[in-house]
Amino acid sequence: MKLTKKAHACVRLEKDGQTLVIDPGGFSEQDAALGADAILVTHEHPDHFDEDRLRAGMEANPAAEIWTLRSVAGRLSAAFPGRVHTVGHGDTFTAAGFEVEVHGELHAVIHPDIPRVTNIGFLVDGSVFHPGDALTVPGRPVETLFLPVMAPWNKISEVIDYVREVKPLRAVDVHDALLTPLARPIYDRHVGTLGGTDHRRLAPGAYTEL
Repeated sequence: MKLTKKAHACVRLEKDGQTLVIDPGGFSEQDAALGADAILVTHEHPDHFDEDRLRAGMEANPAAEIWTLRSVAGRLSAAFPGRVHTVGHGDTFTAAGFEVEVHGELHAVIHPDIPRVTNIGFLVDGSVFHPGDALTVPGRPVETLFLPVMAPWNKISEVIDYVREVKPLRAVDVHDALLTPLARPIYDRHVGTLGGTDHRRLAPGAYTEL
């Protein structure tokens, strides 16, 4: 499986000529969803869900489909009948040849005064997990964890403890658009030293084989 890191929380997975894109949001490249055979969206916040980017991807490939939660599906299903699927915690499905499990239900707490939205994570082919905006533990071994390294709802101690709890073979940073170049070496050092796993940071557009 080939992993290409896109900007912020978006990643692109390729296998057997098929492409799966997760969370092509407003902080990601304008063409983040183009070329996708399947698109997964974890929740409705604009840095994960951008309607224009999704529409561009769906229109460019008439066979492309989306799997997401109800709050996002409701905004797209009328435009793409039969191609937008609503899923939730515990569901399993096949998307463009990838086997996907859904884990989680709620976005992490930003502040007690801010209502929590729904959020789901996606475990792909039993090995790659994208939690969206939550520190969801999938409850099974994970080879690659997409790690939301910096967000208004987390702090670095929680990020480190999350890596320790999931125990992946490797952790790859996502949700990093707000992390300044000055802060990156600090996060790299602490997560890499204390997380207990192979910690990687890929620049947008960079790729690796999993």
